[in-house]
Amino acid sequence: MPDLSSLDLNALVLFDAVARQGGFTAAAAHLGVTKTRVSLQISRLEAALGTALFVRTTRQVRLTDAGQALHAQCGPLLQGLHDALEQGRTRSHAELSGTLRVSTTVDQAVQSLAPALARFAALHPRLAIELRTSDKVTNLVGEGIDVAIRVGWLRDSAMHAATLGQFRQCVVAAPQLVRRLGRPVQPGDLAAFEWIALTLLPAPLTWIFTAPDARTQTVRLKSRIRVDSPAALRAMLCEGTGISVLDEPGAADDLRAGRLVRLLEDWSLPTGGIHAVYPPGRQVSGKVRAFIDFYRAHLDRAAQPAPVPSGP
Repeated sequence: MPDLSSLDLNALVLFDAVARQGGFTAAAAHLGVTKTRVSLQISRLEAALGTALFVRTTRQVRLTDAGQALHAQCGPLLQGLHDALEQGRTRSHAELSGTLRVSTTVDQAVQSLAPALARFAALHPRLAIELRTSDKVTNLVGEGIDVAIRVGWLRDSAMHAATLGQFRQCVVAAPQLVRRLGRPVQPGDLAAFEWIALTLLPAPLTWIFTAPDARTQTVRLKSRIRVDSPAALRAMLCEGTGISVLDEPGAADDLRAGRLVRLLEDWSLPTGGIHAVYPPGRQVSGKVRAFIDFYRAHLDRAAQPAPVPSGP
């Protein structure tokens, strides 16, 4: 049995971050530490366990079999520790009561918000919670919403907002479409493919790509197929109907299962935000403040997909 007496348990936190973020650089940025510290701690952890936890290549970092086994065990352990600390922290709030009304998109509710609200409700048994989902922007004042979780880029400057997290975007398509039509090499090549537009976006046909050397390329596309639901967009993409952009958390399951593949991996798209939005002109209640703090912490710990195949 490995001697773990001198092991810094923070190494498990760093290991978990590398596995979830898909690389040492991304994990360091996510945790606000140096890449050198991450690499050193992972090396010490591997030495203590006597086995390699990651396969390192120039393009990606992926878990070994031993790494997958460790991650399956330490993930729930770290989550339990986080929940215990969070429960202790929330006890510092006065006991919450009344009703908390929260709105968000269907996708955000399923992927993240509903599980967070379930945990928040368990911590505050006297608090009633209403979750309302819609892919349309909700009138907070008219519908009596305490806080809305909005994803992307805010349009209504009259509302107060707090940024809770960020997400990346990626160009994706079904592998059968890529096998049939080939892969775009640069953003301008996208014009040759069937583009599926998500009309919820402020500019669903205009995209600004950034190359590794910081060059930018703006593409303006045409589309004969338009949808107003991220779920419908994913379904069409998986059928091989065309190409489009998805947020990485929303695409994670399909990428992991091989139903979709990433395209233009060397190019990046603008990062989107996850925001808590609440009406102006009123004092933020204790229940809203407590939930915003709780959900920010939840997002910070939220699982990100491990590295996935880039395509056929």
